[in-house]
Amino acid sequence: MTGLREVLEAHVRDGALPGAVALVAREGRTECVAVGDAEAGGGTPMARDSLFRIASLTKPVTAAAVMVLVEEGRLELDAPVRRWLPELASPVVVRTPRSPVDDVVPAVRPITVEDLLSFRAGYGFPSDFSLPAVGLLFGELRQGPPQPRHVPPPDEWMAALARIPLLYQPGEAWLYHTCSDILGVLIARVSGRPLPEFLAERIFVPLGMEDTGFTVPGDRLHRFTGYYRGRPDGGPPEPVDAPDGQWSRPVAFPSGGGGLVSTADDWCAFGRMLLAGGRAADGRALLTPGSVRQMMTDRLTPAQRAGGELFLEGQGWGFGGSVDVEPRDPWNVPGRYGWIGGTGTAAHVVPSTGTVTVLLTQLELGGPNPPALMRDFWRYATGA
Repeated sequence: MTGLREVLEAHVRDGALPGAVALVAREGRTECVAVGDAEAGGGTPMARDSLFRIASLTKPVTAAAVMVLVEEGRLELDAPVRRWLPELASPVVVRTPRSPVDDVVPAVRPITVEDLLSFRAGYGFPSDFSLPAVGLLFGELRQGPPQPRHVPPPDEWMAALARIPLLYQPGEAWLYHTCSDILGVLIARVSGRPLPEFLAERIFVPLGMEDTGFTVPGDRLHRFTGYYRGRPDGGPPEPVDAPDGQWSRPVAFPSGGGGLVSTADDWCAFGRMLLAGGRAADGRALLTPGSVRQMMTDRLTPAQRAGGELFLEGQGWGFGGSVDVEPRDPWNVPGRYGWIGGTGTAAHVVPSTGTVTVLLTQLELGGPNPPALMRDFWRYATGA
């Protein structure tokens, strides 16, 4: 079998991908390989502890934090969120997804906590980004590729969200991303703590995730990788953000949908906790097994899945991450939970085999190389 290093190097040596770190943990063994450079052009070799913008790999972490509050009795899954998010007390919905943003009807029921966790609240991205209501998510909320320094503070962000109609009625369809950002605000308001503080205290510190956060401290910037976008012509990747750029200082809006920076070992610690039924390596319980099962169980009906359309085949959605519901080579193993990030990252857990997989790169998921690398990596991780 081709080794993990060879899998990564095959996609790095042509210069289209600056570097990568990959980790596979299974049966008490952890294999981690770093190849290439932290920035295009060389200078700093990639290392196991290199820091990456993990983008949407933030989503499962945010969902776990919500479940902490549910277990403490501070939230209920079927509770309307208007108590803590009054901006969403009386949402309106566009008459059809293609309707103008002023052609609206009232929501038929309140948005609940579970609607947000399962991405069925009515806010988010379908496959067609040209829909009028979707355009407002980009223009008013700065949704889209991570740009943490351009997003307004939570209260201002929520006020803008309240002016945007839902694309679908609550519970009607799965829509991507926006619900996780709303959950980040919800966590802060319910806990009375800023989201970074709550995640650090309840998730990162207990799991030993020392390098995970919304900002990279100055004494760790030397481990922070660049961030790039592939060129349509296949030329050298285009710089998007440097190590001393948008993540080098605290941000006004810590994004529960895509704001975290982390390492392969840190996310692996989170994945191991899920596989252990909510327990950290030292035996401390962060979540109950029941809460973990809820996170990793598909919540979608076929109709809800089809409504959003922006989806990978053979997958459903739990809380904060996808759940494979049917086998499809090379990606899907029934029960696998996790997600991919727009910055060229992917992390999953496979309960049936006790496997954690993490792949971190610096290249946006737009060119052909990151998806091909992910396919090859997953084939290696599963022994296919």
